[in-house]
Amino acid sequence: RDHVQAMQERKALHTLLAKRQEDLPPRRMKDSYLEVILPLGSQPQIREKYLNVYNSVRFGRILEDLDSLGVLICYTHTKQEAQPRSPLSIVTALVDKINLRKKVVHPDCDIKFTGNVSWVGKTSMEVKMHMLQLHDGDYCPVLDATFVMVARDPENKRPAFVNPLIPESPEEEEIFKQGEMNKLKRIDFSTASLLKMAPTAEERNIVHDIFLNTLDTRQEREGGVEKKTVSFRSRVLPPNSVWMEDAKLKGLQICHPQERNIFNRIFGGFLMRKAFELGWATACSCGGSRPFIVSVDDIMFQRPVEVGSLLLLSGQVCYTEKNYIQVRVHSEVYDADTREHHTTNIFHFTFISENEVPRVVPKTYGESMLYLDGKRHFAATMKEI
Repeated sequence: RDHVQAMQERKALHTLLAKRQEDLPPRRMKDSYLEVILPLGSQPQIREKYLNVYNSVRFGRILEDLDSLGVLICYTHTKQEAQPRSPLSIVTALVDKINLRKKVVHPDCDIKFTGNVSWVGKTSMEVKMHMLQLHDGDYCPVLDATFVMVARDPENKRPAFVNPLIPESPEEEEIFKQGEMNKLKRIDFSTASLLKMAPTAEERNIVHDIFLNTLDTRQEREGGVEKKTVSFRSRVLPPNSVWMEDAKLKGLQICHPQERNIFNRIFGGFLMRKAFELGWATACSCGGSRPFIVSVDDIMFQRPVEVGSLLLLSGQVCYTEKNYIQVRVHSEVYDADTREHHTTNIFHFTFISENEVPRVVPKTYGESMLYLDGKRHFAATMKEI
């Protein structure tokens, strides 16, 4: 349908919005529970879209499906029987975390997605989703995901109230409480951001040690005596290491109308797929062998991406440890008319490589902050899994 006309029609839905959250009927977790089958085994014709060169499932496609399902679950939670159309615009605010339990997802076995709303604020909803794959007649767990969605008015301009959630059992009380804790954890993590606060004493020592280990130390003879001289200007790369500036890749995407959502903006799942694929390629070029995704966390959707934008993606290996590679993908839009760049998303991916990977070494203060941020995200992921 014509998107301009559709948006004009949506304006009339403003009258259906609740003035207060208390006016909306409470919902239970099972009210929003959905199961969706992706029939890779039983319908081979859809398999090609999901296939990668290693004959396993493309994780980028799974990210798109999780994003769509998360939105659908939220529309199910907020559905009013008397209203033929929802007045809400539900958009992805952030991907809190996705933890994988299996390295490889098979391309010829059916996949089942399940999920429900697990926590509700005034205008936001946390959605927990699970992906399982059919093996020998049983569905085995593959991944667990937590997304946060926000409800906005029909024109996607202001926040809108959503139905409250009532936990019905001690287990559901625990899940709801966890949602509240996740929210507080995100606030703490954001407050302690290196863009707002100086590194901790321990982190400062780490950066200083890296600096000292990369200084150019030379032996010089002076008056027949061997002396060690240190130059602050030149830096030397330690063995089995790579400079951070050499562990990055860039990509450009033209945002065509084909990738738009119902609000005439670029679909968030598409952005996640493109960022993941660049992140994977960055990890692959740094590690020198095939990387497998372990975890996705803290993807913040800071601003929507308009159709026609030039999307610039920068993948940077921030931290490595043994076989693990922590990659940060920065996404920004470039407006050709104003020549301005605006950050839209920052993605954090943790990969595990088949072989041990070189240590990544920062050179500048800015790179050192990226290194510490990567180390923090890696530590948080390891704690989770």
